[in-house]
Amino acid sequence: MPDRQQRGYPPSVAHLVFLGATDTVTGSKTLVELEGKRVLVDCGLFQGVKELRLRNWESLGLPATSIDAVVLTHAHIDHSGYLPRLYRDGFRGPVFCSPGTRDLLQVLLPDSGHLQEEQARFANKRGASRHRPALPLYSQREAEESLGQLRPVPFGTDFAVVPGVQARLSRAGHIIGASSVRLELAGRSLTFSGDVGRLHDPLMQPPEPLADTDVLVVESTYGDRRHPQADPVDELAKVLDETFARGGVVIVPAFAVGRAQHLLYCVAQLRRSGRLRDVPVYLDSPMAIEATRIFVDNADDHRLSAAQSEEMCRAARYAHTPEESKAIDASSGPMLIISASGMATGGRVLHHLRRFMPDPRNTVLLVGFQSAGTRGRALLDGAEELKIHGDYIQVGARIATISGLSAHADWAELVEWLATSGLRPERVFVNHGEPAAADAFRRRLSDRFGWSVTLPHLGERFEL
Repeated sequence: MPDRQQRGYPPSVAHLVFLGATDTVTGSKTLVELEGKRVLVDCGLFQGVKELRLRNWESLGLPATSIDAVVLTHAHIDHSGYLPRLYRDGFRGPVFCSPGTRDLLQVLLPDSGHLQEEQARFANKRGASRHRPALPLYSQREAEESLGQLRPVPFGTDFAVVPGVQARLSRAGHIIGASSVRLELAGRSLTFSGDVGRLHDPLMQPPEPLADTDVLVVESTYGDRRHPQADPVDELAKVLDETFARGGVVIVPAFAVGRAQHLLYCVAQLRRSGRLRDVPVYLDSPMAIEATRIFVDNADDHRLSAAQSEEMCRAARYAHTPEESKAIDASSGPMLIISASGMATGGRVLHHLRRFMPDPRNTVLLVGFQSAGTRGRALLDGAEELKIHGDYIQVGARIATISGLSAHADWAELVEWLATSGLRPERVFVNHGEPAAADAFRRRLSDRFGWSVTLPHLGERFEL
């Protein structure tokens, strides 16, 4: 292992290097360097348009073996999904995270490896890759092996990441286990917001106020938007009523972690109030089913009572096996199908879209952020056809949206959270947002707080 002089950094000088989530909401990776030690905060996959996905195959610009430790804010794949590749390339250091994040990663990372292998098999079958043969970014086995690096740490507990770097996780409220990360190094404090949840979310506990910090790195997913004030339960009821009156099917591409549980909660509320017709409701995603169990088990992270959690779990029929999923497509409406993935980039929801999307009686309901280059974004932008499994499928179904289900704070909620925290940072970096959103949030922070705010670029290095 090269020493710190060979690595080219003088002692006691810390650097921050942005390796992802710049000008985009995916691929979160930020490198912290101090006295020859390297700590990676988040280790996410790039998702969305092909130009972004190809970055997953590019070099990080440093050997994986030179990274001493990883600290994760949460389990979503755009923050964690590169870990198995890092492991494949030789990383063997600890990966610190909250216990809830550990629980979710035991489901999400093997599934991600399985999807990587499935995509490679499909590309080889169709001859759809320039590479012969097409290979997965990593395998399910490598993803499972990488889980051995996880080191869960409870919220509010100080721990040593590497010599000279202390850390603490605080609740961020985005999903189960979601954290903000505070690092103390070289006499300085550095805080990463992670993805921040809603202040008044009906399911999740709110994000905890941050301790004062010298340097802040803050997300901006909804940096230029407010969430609507309408009740998402009422919005869901309206979409279901209109579709079921036509004898149609509602297909919801839903993130397996967080969004699927929120939808089940809404369905449970509609059932309790007698506002949902007696129609089948399916949760067709093994990952979402397991994530629902993990949600219930991590009771400190959410607001629901034991009775409410049980009611949520009983709101849908679970399709565990491929045969049970296929049986759904063999039936007809009216019914509600909740299935992963949330941006329709893969998973069982694609089979349901193939089956039901051409019929104008049906509805595709989008309930989360849709990154550029995804099928979900194409539907949001009015696409008349989608390419699924190599074929172009006509979009005859109605496209509806409910944005009030978002697990991300909007710009006003972020500003309120930061104001409540009473921060006085010397420098602020805004990341994890598409260009317009990140720049709008940069201006808001500068105008509201008078902070010095920077929009970093990919690969840009800053001295702390």
